[in-house]
Amino acid sequence: MNLYNDMAMQELNKWKKKMREKSSIVEKASKGIQNKFNGILPEKYHEMMTSTIKNMTKVVLLGSKYTTKKPYMNLSLEEREELVAQKAKIYKNTAMIEGAGTGAGGILLALADLPLLLSIKIKFLYDIAAIYGFDADDYKERIYILYIFQLAFSSKSNVNKVFDKVEDFEAYYRTLPKDFDAFDWRNFQQEYRDYIDLAKLLQMIPGIGAFVGAYVNAKFIDKLSETAIQAYRMRIL
Repeated sequence: MNLYNDMAMQELNKWKKKMREKSSIVEKASKGIQNKFNGILPEKYHEMMTSTIKNMTKVVLLGSKYTTKKPYMNLSLEEREELVAQKAKIYKNTAMIEGAGTGAGGILLALADLPLLLSIKIKFLYDIAAIYGFDADDYKERIYILYIFQLAFSSKSNVNKVFDKVEDFEAYYRTLPKDFDAFDWRNFQQEYRDYIDLAKLLQMIPGIGAFVGAYVNAKFIDKLSETAIQAYRMRIL
């Protein structure tokens, strides 16, 4: 194993340890407050949001196959991660411009940020999968992409559950039904919404919306990039 791979393995082991950590008291309290708030909202609202995010994500995932790049072959881990870093800069700039534009436009445009940012994030994960040598046209790899997404944008308790699945993904995948609709879409959208709710509410405030939108979207891409790198290292190292 070369020096870069050795460094990557050390970082991966630290990340895996972090993924296994349990929720802190503050995180549990915050999640409890969020759950109470969600309990007040009408069931129809949850059904609508579940359906919206499910359909929106499926369109992005299933439609992206027409623009998916072929897996990169015969590259070292270091070469792959140099390409990931270059992609991250491009997507980060795109997300910042999108966040600033929708944040400056008030409530209606801020609401439009949700599908736009989700599309950017999923496409970014498609590109990362290809760079690491995985074919995102494969149903299995699309499920893995959704789990990476959850690792990046979920509560600690959900991260623990998802990490148990992806740590030995090949074995877990053999237990999955071969149907996209069998995925737990309600939990997916709930965790994602809970994670980004506060930031997106601030984005709707006149005067600071554009700044908040650009800053928050940049941080989301940073988080997604870091999570995806470790998740794919776990597959190939």
